[in-house]
Amino acid sequence: MPSSIGLAAENDPETPDVAAGAKYAARILKRLLRDFPGTLAFRCWDGITRTLGNGIPAFTIVVRDPGVLRKLVLHRSSLQLADAYFRGLLEFEGELYAALRLKQYFKGLVLDWRDRAALMIDAMRLPRRLHAAGLQDASHRVERGEHFERKHSRDTDRAAISFHYDVSNAFYRLFLDEQMVYSCAYFRTATDTLEQAQSNKLDHICRKLRLAPGERFLDIGCGWGALVCWAARHYGVKAHGITLSEKQLEFARERIQVLGLQDLVTVELRDYRDLEGVGVYDKVSSVGMFEHVGLANLPVYTATVHRVLRPGGLFLNHGITHDEEGWNKTIDTQFINRYVFPDGELDCVSNIQLGMERAGFEIQDVEALRPHYARTLRHWVERLEAARDLAVVEVGETAYRIWRLYMAACALEFEDGGTGIYQILASRRGSQALAVPMTRDDLYVPGRATH
Repeated sequence: MPSSIGLAAENDPETPDVAAGAKYAARILKRLLRDFPGTLAFRCWDGITRTLGNGIPAFTIVVRDPGVLRKLVLHRSSLQLADAYFRGLLEFEGELYAALRLKQYFKGLVLDWRDRAALMIDAMRLPRRLHAAGLQDASHRVERGEHFERKHSRDTDRAAISFHYDVSNAFYRLFLDEQMVYSCAYFRTATDTLEQAQSNKLDHICRKLRLAPGERFLDIGCGWGALVCWAARHYGVKAHGITLSEKQLEFARERIQVLGLQDLVTVELRDYRDLEGVGVYDKVSSVGMFEHVGLANLPVYTATVHRVLRPGGLFLNHGITHDEEGWNKTIDTQFINRYVFPDGELDCVSNIQLGMERAGFEIQDVEALRPHYARTLRHWVERLEAARDLAVVEVGETAYRIWRLYMAACALEFEDGGTGIYQILASRRGSQALAVPMTRDDLYVPGRATH
């Protein structure tokens, strides 16, 4: 248990008895969780563990502060549980993925007036002067994301990207593959390692784009430079990458130097809206970037790509979608925007394709990668948990908790089908030549992906 978390009760006549307060807390949790499928346990500040259901609990909820339960009674929202966990006022012991099923449970929880009245009465009886000392680094990280308004100006987009990606290169190295690819891997077999699957993905993108030596290739949102370096090394293209993250830019430039790719690869700090020229590139990719663009700005995004791509050139857009149109206010969208991606907005894949077509693109191929991202995220969570102590030293306990919960929750979302991810390959209209071969046979020649 982190030493920064402790429990204190003030020696004050007005402070209710700790054991009595825990009794009311236990009644609240039993009433709220009585219909939860499976077996769980909970422990309040009195140290007594109570079990709900039959068998061995899959996880235990540890409540350190009465305020957590008061908010839960008022809102019955899993977002309150996540916030309390990030602040160190709540713990989840045991199977994290099982604990995350609480989100769906609370989403569908319906209580009659008797239950609601009983919960309110017990909530008012909870101690008010008893308090837990939360994580020392919690306020800065947890509250920063609340101030973004998703205006998607150049300045706010850069600030939002910095919020997520400029945490620490060393931190990301703890759970990413050796090439630092922070997007969905491509598992050709169930036994592929994360390293192999990410190499598969990089090569799969290059094949889809039919990259050829000497072609001019642009990667929008190039991350730590893995794709531009792979494309140059294995396909001989002249690659250029842009990013809004200073830490990613620094890492990518160092990688280019180490690999001796200075004559083939360049990267720069640039907003996609500031790309210059017409028909400058033969091929363009965007991997895990358009989610940051904002739905209102997607026409500008696709028009910009269309402008810088030559007629007949190929554009591969790789990004996350969800099963509803638009970015409505839900528990999921609030969680993502508050704690993880302040500027993030998703749409359904059909709307993304429609926007590309309206910009003058012809859709050539669409591939769903949802199971691949679920597997990728589980790899990341496993690696991050194994490196917990190093992660806390590098970025603090709160950031570790946010990334762990976020990636595990996303793994379940992809597994359940609420969130998807697609690679959409399109060509810019205006050329008589075929943009892609008549069949896809060239994509699946075995043995091409290498480290």
